[in-house]
This record gives sequence, C-alpha cells and structure tokens, in this order.
Amino acid sequence: MSTDFSEDTATDAVLDSFADTPDERLKTMLGALTRHLHGFIREIEPTQSEWESGIEFLTAVGQMCDDVRQEFILLSDVLGVSMLVDAINNRKPAGATESTVLGPFHMVDSPQRELGEDIALAGDAERCVVRGHVRSLDGTALAGAVVDVWQADDAGFYDVQQPQALPEKNLRGLFTTDADGSFWFRSIVPRHYPIPDDGPVGKLLSATKRHPNRPAHIHFIGGAAGHSPITTHLFIEGSPYLEDDTVFGVKKSLVRAVQRIDDPDLAVRYNVENPFGLIEFDVVLNPTS
Repeated sequence: MSTDFSEDTATDAVLDSFADTPDERLKTMLGALTRHLHGFIREIEPTQSEWESGIEFLTAVGQMCDDVRQEFILLSDVLGVSMLVDAINNRKPAGATESTVLGPFHMVDSPQRELGEDIALAGDAERCVVRGHVRSLDGTALAGAVVDVWQADDAGFYDVQQPQALPEKNLRGLFTTDADGSFWFRSIVPRHYPIPDDGPVGKLLSATKRHPNRPAHIHFIGGAAGHSPITTHLFIEGSPYLEDDTVFGVKKSLVRAVQRIDDPDLAVRYNVENPFGLIEFDVVLNPTS
C-alpha cells in the first residue's frame, strides 16, 4: 500500500488495500465502488464544505431509520436504484408478469384469509372485487399458489402509518388459489399517495423540484411450487402519477382498469352492493426448470 497518497495515486492505493480480501465477491464490489466513487469525486471536484454537506445528508438519512421507517430504501427508490436492482434480478421471458419494487410497507406475517374475504377492516368506502388467476408461463393453472396482497386505503395510508386510527393488518391478506388457479377478494380502490417526505429524502425531492407521489396501486407477491416468485403491483388505470411515479415503479403491463359492473346476480355472488367495481389481474409465473 502506497504512503505517497495523491490525486494520481489515490484510486490505486485504495484498491491495493483490498488486495487480500478473502471473499472474492466482496473484493469485486469494493473495487467497483472505489473506482466509481473516486470517478464521481474527480468529476464534480467538491469543495470541503460540499463534501461535509453530503456526509451530513447521509447521516441524517441513517438517523431517520427505525422499525417502521427505512429512509435509505426511500433514497434508493427515488434515485431509481431499487428498480434497477429489481430489473437486473428479475429478467424474465415474455409473457411472465413483470416485477416491481417491494416497497417499505410489506409485512412478512400477512394474515391468511379465505377466498372472497373482505380485507378492508375499517371505513365505509365502496367495496370492489379483485379477481384473477395464477398461471404458469404455458398457461397451466396453478392450484394452491399463494397470493400475498397489501395496499393503502382510500386516503392513501397503510395500516402501519396510522396504527392509532387503522386496525392492525388492515388491507392485507394471504390467499391460496383454488383448483383452477383462481383467487378473489373484496377490497376498496386505493388512492395515490406520497412517500414519506418529512425527512432528508423529502428535502432532496424538494430541492430538485420533484414531487413525492406514487400512483394508486395494490401490491402482490405471487408464488407456487416449481416457479420463481414474483413481487409486483397492480396499478389503477387513470390514477395521477402513472407517468411520473417518484420511485419509477410503473410498467404499462401492470396497469388495470376498475370496471363498473351492473349485474345483481354477480353482486350477490360476490357479496357486494350492485353496481360494483371489478379489477382483474392475472399473475403469470416463470417455471424454475
């Protein structure tokens, strides 16, 4: 390792310091990080004050994190990094459902619910029906597939954001498809909402004249034996911010309309008032072999 540290020797000196790293993947990542970070510094030539401001910003991002708030995920999201990582790790053949970001509001222990159950545990918003099938890439219905769903309410809030006002596990459910691979549940149409913007990431958005909003959507994780799981969204057609989602998560193949259905018999079957809203969303999984 050189002790004659200068602009010319800086990158090589740091790379040399990692030469004996036993984990080859870690060594590769640290090398790439060093080269790109040093290249960034050389390109912008920050003043000492600017560099300290950058350190203060990252420190504030870390200090904003807690059990229900992950500011670094928000930073990754608004810089498009989360979606880029998702795209790299979810290269799928044509016809498979496209993926998008997990988001910060997923719960590992989503409540198991029966098909047709109402996942809206609060409020008197008009109910809609969400239905679809889980299929393999060749069209085969996947019985016993698991569909994990969660969403914001009609005011744009998740249950964990308002624990005093909303019931625990509101608008969440873990469903198992029936013999023909179908699933359905009752819910409400979610509203578009802003990501948390009261922290350093919000200040960054404000400084760059960007809004913090996401279009209305319902989260899905679909999985079945012998298939790669998918994390995705159902986006609501006509929602604001479909064209400029602040986390870059929208894909056109995932946008669905809320159909207006006037069918008394079907309303009775689905246990909703007639007429009612209907959203259809199939999940197509890619076989693992």
